[in-house]
Parts: sequence; structure tokens; C-alpha cells
Amino acid sequence: MKFTETPLAGAFVVELEPISDDRGFFGRAWCREEFEANGLVSQIEQMNLSNNLTKGTFRGLHWQDPPHEEIKFFRCVKGATFNTIVDMRPDSPTYTKWFGVELSVDNHKALYVPGQFANGYMALTDNAEALYTVSRPYTPGVERGLRVDDPALGIELPIEITSMSDKDKAWDLL
Repeated sequence: MKFTETPLAGAFVVELEPISDDRGFFGRAWCREEFEANGLVSQIEQMNLSNNLTKGTFRGLHWQDPPHEEIKFFRCVKGATFNTIVDMRPDSPTYTKWFGVELSVDNHKALYVPGQFANGYMALTDNAEALYTVSRPYTPGVERGLRVDDPALGIELPIEITSMSDKDKAWDLL
């Protein structure tokens, strides 16, 4: 596995290092030892699968503050998604800065999202599916969120949003 740190310290794009032959390829998609060797949290408490029926669907931006912070590891397993993270660590030099990356079934990239990072993702294809692990269970009542269209963030999405939950549209502006 190849770990490339993003401009937001602690967040990584993770790529497969496939071994190919005439049958196709094999690549390690997750490895506790490799995560720990790169200083990343390897604890997994739950795994989620999200299907997005239509291109342009946006989910997020969500996070939980300590002591309920969630560390997530995203991979697109069908179609393509654009994953966006925002550093919400109050003492971080990149506080409220964002990063985005396309994850697809073709590029085999994944995104490691540290705790206290807001994260969201957009379907770039119809029926895009995201599979992601979470380091601790969702804690009702402590979820926080940002509006992806908040001008203070300046997030640039690759396509127009066509669908979003009322909850995600209603988060306060910074």
C-alpha cells in the first residue's frame, strides 16, 4: 500500500500496489500493520456501505468532536465519488482548510480521514457506492456539520449538486 499525506496533516490518500497477472490483479486494500507503521489508527468498530442512486448526490459534511471523534477510511467500490475533508481541529494550522480527491472503482484510491475532520462525498456517477470503516460507533446527539456551499470554506466540487438531505442543507455557516 502506498500512503501519501494530503496538505491537511494526518489525512492520507492510500493507493493499492497491485500485483497483476493474466487473471487480473491482487492488492492489499487494508492492513493493520501498514496503517500502524504509518502512524495511523487501525481500530475498526464498524463498516458502512452507501449507495447513491444519482450522479451529483452529496452526503456530508459531518464529524464528531472528542471524545467521540470518528476516524474513517473511505473507498469507492462502484462508480466514482469525490471525497471532501475539512480540518476542524481548532489548534491546527490548517483549521477550516479543505482537500478533495476522486475515488473510483478504476483508480483504486482510498482516503484516510483523521478524527475531527468533517467529511463528505459526492457521487460522480449514477449508483456510486462508498464502503468505509469507522473507528468508533456513531454517537447520537454529538454529530456536527458544515454546509458544503459555505463561502468561508470555498470548496470547489467537480459537478453540481443534484441531491442532498435537508439536514445537510441546514447546517449553520461558519
